[in-house]
Amino acid sequence: MSASKAEVLAPQPYAGVNKTLLSGIIGSSMILFGSFGTGWLASVSPLNRDPFFIMVRTEAAGVTICVMLLTLGCWLLFRAWWRLGQKLKTWGKGSLKIVQRAVMLWSIPMLIALPIMSRDVFAYIGQGRLVDAGQDPYVDGISSLNNWFQLGADTMWAQDGTPYGPLFLTIEYIVVNIVGGSNDAAVLAFRAIAVIGVLLCLRYVPKLAELHSVSGAKATWMTVANPLFLVNFVASAHNDALMTGLSVWAVYLACKRHGFWAIVVLAASIGVKPITLVLLPFIGLLWAGPEAKWPRRFLYWFYSGSIFLVLMTLVGWLNGYWFGWLSVLLNYTGTGVSVVAPLGMLTIALQGIFGSFGMETDWVLSVIKNGGRLLGVGLAIVLMFRGKYSHLVQRMGIAYAAIVVLSPVIQPWYLLWLLPFFAATGLRDDWQMLWLHLTTIFFLAYQAADQIFVWQFLQEVLVPRVQLISWGISILCALYLVFLDPKTKKICPELLSSTNWLKKKVK
Repeated sequence: MSASKAEVLAPQPYAGVNKTLLSGIIGSSMILFGSFGTGWLASVSPLNRDPFFIMVRTEAAGVTICVMLLTLGCWLLFRAWWRLGQKLKTWGKGSLKIVQRAVMLWSIPMLIALPIMSRDVFAYIGQGRLVDAGQDPYVDGISSLNNWFQLGADTMWAQDGTPYGPLFLTIEYIVVNIVGGSNDAAVLAFRAIAVIGVLLCLRYVPKLAELHSVSGAKATWMTVANPLFLVNFVASAHNDALMTGLSVWAVYLACKRHGFWAIVVLAASIGVKPITLVLLPFIGLLWAGPEAKWPRRFLYWFYSGSIFLVLMTLVGWLNGYWFGWLSVLLNYTGTGVSVVAPLGMLTIALQGIFGSFGMETDWVLSVIKNGGRLLGVGLAIVLMFRGKYSHLVQRMGIAYAAIVVLSPVIQPWYLLWLLPFFAATGLRDDWQMLWLHLTTIFFLAYQAADQIFVWQFLQEVLVPRVQLISWGISILCALYLVFLDPKTKKICPELLSSTNWLKKKVK
């Protein structure tokens, strides 16, 4: 590599960073090529008639090679992320620019990848068509549209109302009208919108961290450079990226006591996905200030709620959907349960137990869902009223986590909603950082083998095989990185050795 190219990749004095950045680019490029055979395409896409895509998507060998490329690419990117953290461990001057450069370079190949690990982006297109047709996406499923299945959406969206906010419905409508019926162009447009959320995180996560005396470079590395963040918020084109970026910006504005604008930005975040409504009372407390007594806090809660209500009423009036999003928020729980959610596992276990005795099990999910929701809201309320002002963002993150974790459905990208706030308020280099690493390892392996696109005529034989191959590669790579790699095998033991309660137990 020439000196001029090295300067483009990274400034000194952090030796070896250029090589790490390059390895991450290679990993991201492997994900790109792997997506060509395993990523989601609508049936109507012209790419399905391209000889190259026919070869890699209809032949067992092509699909298998692409699965291997995708999985290996994820692990090469993960290793680059780990090595970058090692090389920047002092988090000194210039480290933030290197992390930001890593995010940019590692994201570039994913900008043109086919959607992987989720096909929610095709639901966005369907909902935009619903708006364009004058229907209500909070009431009507996309199955009411002609040719809806050929446009790539999952059948889970066929009858369900959308869980997204009114602002995102307007965005969906605009995208569908701009692209003129091209699904592939719509996917790229929604990815560009997701990248706006990534850029907001890239800008405001370090700023929020510095307000909490935490290294902005380290917080950005933990969050935005995290391979789980990149594959879900860039390659998958999730609207969660925009929601998260806006929420981080709103919290930063509130910490700086720009309360009115914090509410405006948070309303935009809620307008994308209403789950960030849980942040509103905490932003009101931040706006009230550290010396505020309870009368002032209640007053600023009133200010916050009033501004938010006016903004959402205005948006609802403009698009004609009013507060339909609130009804969906109160009733939506996703589809079924997920095995990675604690309450999801409990639901499955109880249904199995009661079913084995011939008893009805339809009530189990409803009871657990509502119980989890009440407990999550209760914990959030306690955290609103108890705790130091200096810990307010951390308390907010815990309240947010309670709402997410106490649900029977947890998708891997849900955890990325929370990560910026915990990273910005500081994760210790002990079991806390170890938990982040192990969670990233698990969900990266889980997602690399999940939602692999395979044509129906190949599914019965090929899907179990390629999923087994993906899991096998992930397990071998994870074991190698954690226990054998000369460069990375020290990471987990060092974090364990720094865990005080564990050291005391060993003694």
